[in-house]
Amino acid sequence: MADSDRFERPVFSVVIRPHRSLSPQGFKVVMVLVCLTSIVASIPFVVMGFWPVAGFFGLDFLGLYIAFRMSYRRGDAFELLELTPIRLLLRKVTHRGEVREWRFNPLWTRLHRQVDDEFGVQELTLASRGQQVVVAHDLSPSERESLADELSRALADVKRGY
Repeated sequence: MADSDRFERPVFSVVIRPHRSLSPQGFKVVMVLVCLTSIVASIPFVVMGFWPVAGFFGLDFLGLYIAFRMSYRRGDAFELLELTPIRLLLRKVTHRGEVREWRFNPLWTRLHRQVDDEFGVQELTLASRGQQVVVAHDLSPSERESLADELSRALADVKRGY
């Protein structure tokens, strides 16, 4: 029983989420500032009788709000990478909750890096028996490099016998 637990226990596990530049509190602050700016900027036009300009300021505000909401919704997507001595699991969950899953034998799995001399690691791919899957698409090049180093070390440990 204890031996089978050893093979199921994760050696390496990471959840990768898209980066969002504003926290929910920051989003509220930005939206309040944009709303106030739109109101203040539209007052002179309304006073001069050009009231439709206020509507365009409102449309700008609405467009910005919708763009931010869509961005935050897409931020609900994530990737899970979990390595045990007997399997490497990659689970990608979209912002809509759709799940795709790949299982690899760690002994046959390789991690390929596409490196640009100027910009660093541009793409990480897991490859095993003719199947290739891109991972960590939402990370920056330096974060991809760090993930690649850690995952490569963990794969090597598993291949050496854990």
